[in-house]
Amino acid sequence: QVQFMESGGGLVQPGGSLRLSCTVSGVFFRLYAVGWYRQVPGKERELVARITNMGVTNYGDSVKGRSTISKTSAENTVTVYLQMNSLKPEDTAVYYCRLTAQPAGLQYWGQGTQVTVSS
Repeated sequence: QVQFMESGGGLVQPGGSLRLSCTVSGVFFRLYAVGWYRQVPGKERELVARITNMGVTNYGDSVKGRSTISKTSAENTVTVYLQMNSLKPEDTAVYYCRLTAQPAGLQYWGQGTQVTVSS
């Protein structure tokens, strides 16, 4: 059973930094990716950053150059870290962790964590 533990959200001032963590257990897949996505009311969920089991990374255009995603893994547990710098008010959103597994195309979502960038 895939389970998520997300942490690191909260209130931060513009220009500040934040590190989100997502620990996913029950990762019994050889090929997978874990990513952070964000959503604001009235808009679709968008990619922030993702990393594959091989360490290949992808970033959303809105955070390129300001964010770094990394991971550690042990047994059937993967922990993904998202370091976000130079935060802007438009980074305010609920951030969700997602696991996708290939080749079955399965996906699982965490419960989300609120990030608010405001003075």
